[in-house]
Amino acid sequence: MLDTSWLEIIAVIFGLLSVWYAKKANILVYPTGIVSVLIYVYICLNAQLYADMGINAFYFIMSVYGWIMWTKKVENKKERPISFNTRKDNLISVGFFIFSLFVILFLLKYFKGDDVQYWSTNIPYIDTFTTAIFIVGMWLMAMKKVENWIYWIVGDLISIPMYFYKGLVFTSLQFLIFLIIAILGYLEWRKMVKTNQIIA
Repeated sequence: MLDTSWLEIIAVIFGLLSVWYAKKANILVYPTGIVSVLIYVYICLNAQLYADMGINAFYFIMSVYGWIMWTKKVENKKERPISFNTRKDNLISVGFFIFSLFVILFLLKYFKGDDVQYWSTNIPYIDTFTTAIFIVGMWLMAMKKVENWIYWIVGDLISIPMYFYKGLVFTSLQFLIFLIIAILGYLEWRKMVKTNQIIA
């Protein structure tokens, strides 16, 4: 904890704010998230978590996309409503996850090549797995799908020990808090959808 940089602390604070706003389905999820992910691009580069650096760059793009999607009117409604995945959405999500895995691994192999030290642990593979999970989670959040939280929960569970192992203790703690908020977010979004269905 004593080795935690002020930059990491700022990124964590804005990251926590972003997830809290996501739980509340508040549009501020995106501007707060953008601040956090841009800082994490730099942090992950220094920690040699290249897949996570890529995911944070992707988060930036998806945050802009999500910001647009959340404010876009759908079926004459003021904003996009929260909804559950259809069977088709679930199949697309799984396909997107598998596709992301292969693309990320290809990019890592291309950029890191035969770097024995880099490939000497399971971290690159775990990093790739969580990155693919979070890519799908971010896309589903942009579409305001309840199932986005399931992907975040799984990714958070894996990220907690990974970041701790890499010496990013404060970030590991952040993912523990993310996990708690993600569980609460899942329950709250489910409740919102059911309440809207009753009102409709």
